[in-house]
Amino acid sequence: MTASPYDLTGKRAVITGASQGIGAAAAVALARAGADVAFTYRSATERAEATAADIRAAGRRAIVLQGDTGDAAHVQELADRVTAEWGGLDIWINNAAGLMVKPFLELTDEDWHGLLAANLHGYFYGCRAAAGQMVAQGGGGRVINVTSVVDIQPIAELSAYVTAKGGILGLTKTLAVELGPHGITVNALAPGATDTPLNQVAYTPQVRANYNERIPLGRIASPEEIADPFVFLASDASRYVTGIELVVDGGIVLNGNVGHARTHD
Repeated sequence: MTASPYDLTGKRAVITGASQGIGAAAAVALARAGADVAFTYRSATERAEATAADIRAAGRRAIVLQGDTGDAAHVQELADRVTAEWGGLDIWINNAAGLMVKPFLELTDEDWHGLLAANLHGYFYGCRAAAGQMVAQGGGGRVINVTSVVDIQPIAELSAYVTAKGGILGLTKTLAVELGPHGITVNALAPGATDTPLNQVAYTPQVRANYNERIPLGRIASPEEIADPFVFLASDASRYVTGIELVVDGGIVLNGNVGHARTHD
């Protein structure tokens, strides 16, 4: 009998933006698979404390750090703290993001740069901190970047958000090539429509109805349905997988149905 390749016992994981939504669900999923989990959050203190409690309830250690992932010093502080307290890190997930729905011609410079700060630059900071430590300690590692199906199927008035997600995918593929010789895999996970606090305002009743009709599986995802694939990408089950974008969307990007009438001979 051999251990399951999905077993993360003894692994040290970091997730940015894990107080709620997909990040929180991923943190708990990794903990239940055996990993200790450190995470950042920006402002949802009570939810961050609840996530940490769930990690500890799974029998794992938790480190919680408040800050903005658009700040390079904050991201490096997280990596340094995990390394100091746990002796290194094995898994790094860049997840923190914000959403802005606004017509392109109404975007200000502040809107654009503010959105990209956490949504793109923060991923660069995270990849740099993670790769630097993983290369230094040896033994490889796992880096996972959260993208979105909007980089495949864009949505109007999300230009800055979609641009960030496209940039993250480019970063992911390049680093997969560059870090492969060090035994570090770098992959992206692209969620589809997911019921998270990030989407509470954007998902009007009509939007929800449209998604439920368009998604072949017939429903918007729960954060937990997105979280389990993180365990795969973080584990030895994906040891020969790198540079991919794993789409977890219930099939929406495949669905080109527009209601064609049936034809008859």
